[in-house]
Amino acid sequence: MPSSTVLQVCPLLSSLETALAAHHHTVRLAELPDPDAYLREHGGEVVAAVTSARIGVSNDLMDALPALRAIVHFGVGYETTDVTRARARGIDVSNTPDVLTDCVADLAVGALIDVMRRLSAADRFVRRGAWQEGAAFPLSAKVSGKRVGILGLGRIGRAIARRLEGFGTELLYCSRTPAEDVSYRRVASPAALAAECDVLVVAVSAGGTTQGLVSAEVLDALGPAGYLVNVSRGSVIDEPALVKALADGRIAGAALDVFADEPHVPEALLDLDTVVLLPHIASATHETREAMGELAFRNLHRFMTEGTLVTPVPAGR
Repeated sequence: MPSSTVLQVCPLLSSLETALAAHHHTVRLAELPDPDAYLREHGGEVVAAVTSARIGVSNDLMDALPALRAIVHFGVGYETTDVTRARARGIDVSNTPDVLTDCVADLAVGALIDVMRRLSAADRFVRRGAWQEGAAFPLSAKVSGKRVGILGLGRIGRAIARRLEGFGTELLYCSRTPAEDVSYRRVASPAALAAECDVLVVAVSAGGTTQGLVSAEVLDALGPAGYLVNVSRGSVIDEPALVKALADGRIAGAALDVFADEPHVPEALLDLDTVVLLPHIASATHETREAMGELAFRNLHRFMTEGTLVTPVPAGR
């Protein structure tokens, strides 16, 4: 058994799996008849782990791999891996930033238009025969000219803002640090941002500091005429508070690509026409997923051949 084993933690994009198998001794953990037995016997041979943003590498798995030196994530997120703990053990961590920025931004804008113009609700209206029966579909909200707040002005937040400029929107943002190279107005807190905008778009990185960042207070500040769009992570929003706000009509609507306990969606949202529900598909295009797979492989391959990563997670994250 080779001493430089790559552990594939979970099923991945087929082209990435093919590249891993072709170039490195790769063991697919999920396909083993007894993963625990394999880890007990061979865990010390694994030097790199490749995983998805959704699965990550758990602390228990990390502990079972004493020679582990790199964790490669397929995806921009890495909150499912304790990066601080990994670094304390000398383990480098990478993700796949940038390559999915455009598709996530495209979907955020599409979802924003959908929930405000009620496109999905109108589609259901037609399909159930209500239009043919003479019913009138309710009026919706205009998108152009609205005041939009971006919570998190990183790569994705900026890409969303650039797209929304074309709609003549007034853009505001709230971010940990000021962005010196944009003309958008910075607002001090999420609640203050929500209070000043018609639409709040959530694009922050997930993690301990952003857990529940969009709280009941923020939703109350957004108000009964305000809309929420989330393409970040479900953990960023106080989901029970959001469900209650939507059910009570205390915000106008929400477009959600992510949820706190995926794939489980709060049942109370399923029958609300004011909510657009998406199955975490922001980066789910052929082009973007292939680019993510290529970058994940380049990270793994460079580590195995040179000992470094192409896109390491920045220090302090």
